[in-house]
Amino acid sequence: MPELPEVETTCLNIAERLLGARISRIGLGKPLRWPLGVAPETLLQRQVLGVRRRGKYLLIDLDQGLLLLHLGMSGSLRLATELPPPGPHDHFELVTNHGVLRLHDPRRFGAVVYARSESDPVALKLLGKLGVEPLTPAFEPLAFHAALRQRHAAIKQVLLAGEVVVGVGNIYACEALFAAGIRPTTSAARLSRPRVQRLHAAIVQVLQQALQAGGSSLRNYSNADGQSGYFQLQTQVYDRAGQPCRGCGSTIRLLRQGQRSSYYCAHCQKA
Repeated sequence: MPELPEVETTCLNIAERLLGARISRIGLGKPLRWPLGVAPETLLQRQVLGVRRRGKYLLIDLDQGLLLLHLGMSGSLRLATELPPPGPHDHFELVTNHGVLRLHDPRRFGAVVYARSESDPVALKLLGKLGVEPLTPAFEPLAFHAALRQRHAAIKQVLLAGEVVVGVGNIYACEALFAAGIRPTTSAARLSRPRVQRLHAAIVQVLQQALQAGGSSLRNYSNADGQSGYFQLQTQVYDRAGQPCRGCGSTIRLLRQGQRSSYYCAHCQKA
């Protein structure tokens, strides 16, 4: 699934290029996770005022309302002045005088939803419970520790839930926990302040490294120019089950937490 670094990379790819664009056509393919929520023709001639990210959502601000776009499990966006005819997995197109923004999503778990504003119930349902952004000054170690003390679930599950800190998906949660020396099954409430401070620093560092690498391309992800990310080439534990730990040489282990795979080193992440 595209996570914060992939969505941020996409946002940076398209924000300046779409600024000021006028919508001339909306193209819809097969239904996505949620309906658009408005008749496509009502969006014609609206102007793009900006593109930003909140968690794993892209927000396309219009002169009236906004579009909330989620890449789902397998989605990616392309922005170009000319694109070939839509294929069977191309399910949304925003045609503007600055180019065509197309959502390619083989599994169709993505979504494009219109809301009148961020205070619209439609937007609040998607964004209202999202936690603090980890790459902003609002992500503060002491507040992070206080929030984790209220969560008794495993720390990996708490990170993935996105209610304490947003956008730390499976790849980056595994990597940050390894860097902090914390086992993914440890209760969030049991973590001491020094260990939470290490985890805080690890989350920021891992996400920044992933941004510099253009994100991770494990299946279908590419940025808006069709380029793949390469963070997956430098992971320490993620998707390395059975291989030696790069730090101590022990075998990387795999366990299932909920519906997700967790990778860890039992020697470097003792508790």
